[in-house]
Amino acid sequence: MAAIALTLIMASVSLAGAAQSEPAVAAHAVLDDRYPERRTTFPNGVVGLADVIYSVLPGFRPLRLDLYEPTTLSGLHPLVLYIHGGGWVSGHTRHSGAFEDWPGVLASLARKGYVVASVEYRLSGEARFPAAIQDIKASIRRLRAHASEYGIDRTKAVVWGGSAGGQLAALAATSCGAKALEPVRPPPPPGVTTTPPRPEDHESDCVQGAIAWYGIFDFATVASQSGQAGAQMGASGSAPSQYLGCALSSCPADVLAAASADHYANGRSPPVLLIHGTADHTVPVQQSRDFYSLLRSKGVAVSLVEIPDVDHSFVGTKPQVTKAASLEALRKSFEFIDRTVGPATSPPHTSGR
Repeated sequence: MAAIALTLIMASVSLAGAAQSEPAVAAHAVLDDRYPERRTTFPNGVVGLADVIYSVLPGFRPLRLDLYEPTTLSGLHPLVLYIHGGGWVSGHTRHSGAFEDWPGVLASLARKGYVVASVEYRLSGEARFPAAIQDIKASIRRLRAHASEYGIDRTKAVVWGGSAGGQLAALAATSCGAKALEPVRPPPPPGVTTTPPRPEDHESDCVQGAIAWYGIFDFATVASQSGQAGAQMGASGSAPSQYLGCALSSCPADVLAAASADHYANGRSPPVLLIHGTADHTVPVQQSRDFYSLLRSKGVAVSLVEIPDVDHSFVGTKPQVTKAASLEALRKSFEFIDRTVGPATSPPHTSGR
């Protein structure tokens, strides 16, 4: 009995002490997830922050990104934003093609002196075009708004993605400031008449470079370029049709154009790297060839790397072919990032951020 009484007294004291510290209260309803960040330490001084929420829109799940930060380099670091594939219907921030450990790959890039973000977005089963590209632009603006917190150089950013992510990366790069693709601003919190200004509302979604692996850049031509698979791709149940909200074969021309990077490309578009397998049966390599020619005609600095005899996701007929193709694409991509925005060059320091 004495033990029970002592336990009750201690609990009472603990609660009384807790009551003395008042919780912070904001001036309006708080919708952000304020749970402590999940931190992972990667080799060679890289810290990963998992599931950082960058957007909360009513009626949808909170949108998250994984962040990889170099902790042994001082100064501000260029931003690299990776956008996952999955046909706009699936996928997540921690996979890409045949790579077994994609977070490890992104951490190895961060180690060179970049802040790397791997971003999720609303899938076509949640919201149709332009939701996904609005989310990508929102993530760019959000990260720039928190540049000092994450050590980001706001003037240097590259977007990079594969398949659906390649389409979104190219679209983000070419549609800088396009009004029709502006990120959605959430409505005012309950009880508030106007949406309070946010730091990201004043940031740009323009980027300084883009990498697209096996992406679609012209929705008006992709079905006709797909050979025997073209009829299936143009049907209402296909991934592109779900993404756009209409069958490719009957989508209005303005919808096809609005989702296509080639519609926005101009002489002010940033440098672009395109990589595509010549045996791709999901997205024809002609998409990259045509986009390359278009960008060149507009004076854009663009490179096209065709990898022979590999399918979508750089998958070959033998494991060693898949490995060689995947590593070549990765090497070319890292070289492009270095060449385009360059890593931070400040001397190392020993204390982490």
